[in-house]
Amino acid sequence: MTSPRLRTRRSPRRVVVLAAGAAVAAAALAGCSATNPMTTEKPYSASDGVRAQIGDVRASNLILVSEAHGKPGVLTGALTNDGDTDTTVSITIGETAPTKVDVKSHQTVLLLGEDVEGQADVRTPAADTPPGGMTTVTLATPADGSYSLRVPVLDGTLDEYAALLPTATPSS
Repeated sequence: MTSPRLRTRRSPRRVVVLAAGAAVAAAALAGCSATNPMTTEKPYSASDGVRAQIGDVRASNLILVSEAHGKPGVLTGALTNDGDTDTTVSITIGETAPTKVDVKSHQTVLLLGEDVEGQADVRTPAADTPPGGMTTVTLATPADGSYSLRVPVLDGTLDEYAALLPTATPSS
């Protein structure tokens, strides 16, 4: 016994309806990025520190590393000058005197507690906040005024910050 061959024909109307449905689904799914901005397009602090922008200067991953309240502290992070002219950034930690950092055009200066090429040493003799708290850091440039932000204070509990802990300067 042989069975008759079944023939399935797709009607042109069914093909058009399926194609239209697929096109609507693709447009709806693609529209998600039109109404919801992509999170990766927004600048954010990817580490323990905070970021700020003052004119053409970006401050990234700013952290004050100090052993305890009243002990010396060192500001870590980076300053990047995206502008076409060199600038000087004045950095004030709490109520201490400002430290001036020269940042050349299209260059980055690392704040790592040393005054060597490409790095700067920004310190406070006594942290005004204990580790785990936040202290005020003010950044200023001649062209763009000043900007104050809250910066976390961390100690040497984490290995990556232990080497950055400042030591007291011996008195003469």
